[in-house]
Amino acid sequence: MTITKPTTTEPAIEPFLDQLQAQSTTHGCNLSELYQRRISGALNDNDALNRHRERNLDDDTVEQLKEKIERSGVEYLYYMLPTLRSRTVAKMVPAKHIVRNLEKGVNFTRNALMDFQNDVFGNPIGADIHAKEFVAMPDPESFDALPWDNQVGRIFCTAYEPEHLGAIGGRPNALDSRANMRRAHQLLKDVFGLTMRSGTEPEMVWVGESITPRTIPGYNPAYQVEYLEGMRPIYKRVHEYAGQLGFDMIEGDYEDRGQIELNWMFDEIERTADRVVTYRQICSQVAREFGVEASFMPKPFLGEMGAGCHHNISLWDEDGNNTFAVPGKTELHLSQLGRWAVGGIIKHSPGMMLIMASTVNSYKRFWDPGQFAPARADWGLDDRASSIRISSNGRAEVRVPDASVNPYLSHALLIAAIADGIGNQIEPPPAGALGADLPRTLGEAVETFRASDFVRANLPQELGDVYLEMKANEWAQYCGVLTQWEHDQYWQAIP
Repeated sequence: MTITKPTTTEPAIEPFLDQLQAQSTTHGCNLSELYQRRISGALNDNDALNRHRERNLDDDTVEQLKEKIERSGVEYLYYMLPTLRSRTVAKMVPAKHIVRNLEKGVNFTRNALMDFQNDVFGNPIGADIHAKEFVAMPDPESFDALPWDNQVGRIFCTAYEPEHLGAIGGRPNALDSRANMRRAHQLLKDVFGLTMRSGTEPEMVWVGESITPRTIPGYNPAYQVEYLEGMRPIYKRVHEYAGQLGFDMIEGDYEDRGQIELNWMFDEIERTADRVVTYRQICSQVAREFGVEASFMPKPFLGEMGAGCHHNISLWDEDGNNTFAVPGKTELHLSQLGRWAVGGIIKHSPGMMLIMASTVNSYKRFWDPGQFAPARADWGLDDRASSIRISSNGRAEVRVPDASVNPYLSHALLIAAIADGIGNQIEPPPAGALGADLPRTLGEAVETFRASDFVRANLPQELGDVYLEMKANEWAQYCGVLTQWEHDQYWQAIP
């Protein structure tokens, strides 16, 4: 497919469009089709585990990691992976075994990546008692000492099928959402010459007797310094730990009763997603230290703001230029390449909703009017009512993801939608135009996800099947619960 430059009434230079045309010519095909072919075949790599092992055992890699561990004083290591439900599982291994584990990895029960979840009938989801273990190979560059106990460190891992499993031995484990995102991002770089950078806005609620604010009925406490002051010990400790783990913390504010948002500098999505997971662990630790509770529940209170995790995304070319902005253009705008990217996201937003808003509680955000939660697939220029907001030149704020999101799955699907949008030149509707309704319950999102050939094609089949089963089961569990609302409505409704 030939990349055509749009006709405009004013001169606007977008040099990357020429590069994109060259990429298409070099490959001799539609770039989105090339991306799709490669992503579908990425799991069929029986040498993936062996290559990871060889990288780990590079002499410089081994010596540098051993030196970091010795200098840090770490004696125990958490070998960690994210689960599909956006939690984290780990094994603790004495740090003295690091060289052995760089070669052999550590073995996990397969059910761990699904949080050992059972369905409503008590059957394990995704793996039963006969399921084989997987090998978790450490990623040396992800090592860090935990600031709250410098004798304990962590290292992220990548999951593989054991080499003894015949035809699939040595391949990437399809249920590893972190590795899936990293593969998708590498393909975006290889096929389109683009790198995605992202900054997230992790809103959350803190509850405890020592930090309970006295608010004025009918007034929202957002941004008021008095309430931020009440959270001073909390945010100072979070900043302290985050800084020691390599975060560049930039700003924060008080948003609603007990809700604060602390942001860090945007980066390539691998670092951003890992930091989202790490940030949640930091907050949990800080809560323990202060005797309070820290919650990433998307909608803990009606009539108050929900907890979002907006993704502020941008695409950068190989020369370090932000392709979402037109050079020299100062008024608020989105480049042609950016509009195609937004067009792809809008087109596939309904099918991606199960990933972006992944719990029963997520959808309560969209039923509470006046709380800035978008419920349509649309975009606008500095418009908080839209699901995609162009808040400044060079970035698009995707506003649907909430505090419970799996950041690896969300970024992977945004890459896929963007690849489709750019490769097929999908024009979005005009900025500010009313978009299509998004699913409004987890049940609707389950069925929309099930029916989306595009979304299912851009996730490993096993991952998509298991995730769908987990979320359909979550909806079934919710439908089987009696609530106080039902008693209030129906206990004496008749006669």
